[in-house]
Amino acid sequence: MAYIPEKETELLWWRDGVIYQIYPRSFMDTNGDGIGDLKGIISRLDYLAQLGVSAIWLSPISPSPDFDFGYDVSDYKDVDPKYGTLEDYKELIRKAHEHNIRVILDLVLNHTSTSHPWFVESAKPDPNEYSDYYLWQPGKKGKRPPNNWISLFTQKNGWEYVPERDQYYFHMFAKQQADLNWRNPKVYREMMDVFRFWLDLGADGFRLDVFNLYFKDASFRSNPERFNLIPFNRQEHIYDTDQAEMAGVVRDIRSILNEYPQRYVVGEQFLSKEGNLNRYSGDDKLHAMFDFDFTHSPWNASSYRKIIAGVEAKAGNFSWPTYVLNNHDTTRSATRFGLGEFDERLKQAAALTLFLRGTPFLYYGEEIGMRETELKRNELMDPVGKNFYPFHKGRDGCRSPMQWNSQTNAGFSSGNPWNKLHPNFPERNVNAMIHDPNSLWSFYRDAIQQRKNHKTLQTGDLTLLDQKNETVLSFLRRYKNQIALVAINFSQIPTTFSLADITSPFKWNGTFSNKPLQEPSPEAKTIRLEGEQIALFHGKIGNLA
Repeated sequence: MAYIPEKETELLWWRDGVIYQIYPRSFMDTNGDGIGDLKGIISRLDYLAQLGVSAIWLSPISPSPDFDFGYDVSDYKDVDPKYGTLEDYKELIRKAHEHNIRVILDLVLNHTSTSHPWFVESAKPDPNEYSDYYLWQPGKKGKRPPNNWISLFTQKNGWEYVPERDQYYFHMFAKQQADLNWRNPKVYREMMDVFRFWLDLGADGFRLDVFNLYFKDASFRSNPERFNLIPFNRQEHIYDTDQAEMAGVVRDIRSILNEYPQRYVVGEQFLSKEGNLNRYSGDDKLHAMFDFDFTHSPWNASSYRKIIAGVEAKAGNFSWPTYVLNNHDTTRSATRFGLGEFDERLKQAAALTLFLRGTPFLYYGEEIGMRETELKRNELMDPVGKNFYPFHKGRDGCRSPMQWNSQTNAGFSSGNPWNKLHPNFPERNVNAMIHDPNSLWSFYRDAIQQRKNHKTLQTGDLTLLDQKNETVLSFLRRYKNQIALVAINFSQIPTTFSLADITSPFKWNGTFSNKPLQEPSPEAKTIRLEGEQIALFHGKIGNLA
């Protein structure tokens, strides 16, 4: 029996439902400053309820100077004025709960902005209570950095010298993002207090940004080196990630969340390593961890089958999987494998994400097939794009304003949007799709409803079918005596797939597809699929209880 956390019969919003990520800057602006805000999210709760999502995950809303657009926090216990106030946040929680929608916050606890009052005090030469809040170290002889640790955002040594202290501080990302010293008990308590603060204000859960970086090697040993063309990848990151102390952190976090009913925490692992899923998630640890293999996969059945098999093997009886095609750091899937403005392939991707065993995460605009926006070099704002253009154009393109309608600024703002709109918004927008039963938006809504209607698609076991037809990905979901069969034809050419792996005959009922569906008889050995068709069938298994 596959792992099903908590009571099998209890509806768990984070396990059985769908989580929708909102990038607040880009979702809905109500005051005309060109930046999305909390009131904007509140104004769209009816829309989110109509789509059918169970929860929204908000990228950081805490005060930030926005060097890394919210992932450089300057105050953990407030809302950035550009998004609103703490009262607006409380109103969002209240209104979301009225819509039966939970709210997940993004916590960035590995580092703070160098504008954070803690760092400002810590950088002063005279000792004070914040002096040891960050990873300060003296340089080596000749003013050389303390060790060879690399910054991902600069691809150079990650130690920054501060003359006032005559010491270096470490930053895994931008120099404006100083890594905290989690070995300091005061810092540790501060971080645990952040969880309690937002839980007491009604947060339903948290997404933890790069959580496995919290601790670094106590002796600051240099990482072993290896050959690679990319500086950051020239090291085995064994001393700046995944330290043993993380075992206690994830248990302490879970212990706090367990004091509040139906709370949830999912971790973003940095530099994924084999075995870390069960190291960090499970009954007394984080509820789940992100798996990003879908975001790197080419569009073919064999690749996805391999990924799913790997996820199932890693999760086993210990962890609950997650699936994600898009987020604020990745090129949008509609651009990665979309075919022009045609959406059949995107419907298949939606069904794949929503019908697997695990929690599906959607990214705002995914449901209308928003494409990556192209920006010129002088339009880039993301530090990654600024530092590495043209080899990496940054993440601005996947963070463009939500396309609500064909009116000015796609209905996002009455002012000048902070980020460039995609030029296809007059045709590709919510208003154009929401009333069209054949649109991508309607497909997402209906697929989410299928998940709600069938326990098989929520907590059912998953069995991959070993197809000789390499263009078809198919799998079974089973819950008690209920069974679901999902088949996806990755080819544009019609094909058939075998039912030979299903040993018992079933009376299949075709319940969902993006194209006309042919229902097989109980004796049928094959099922026909049209090109780029996804087919969902349901049936019962004899008299099994």
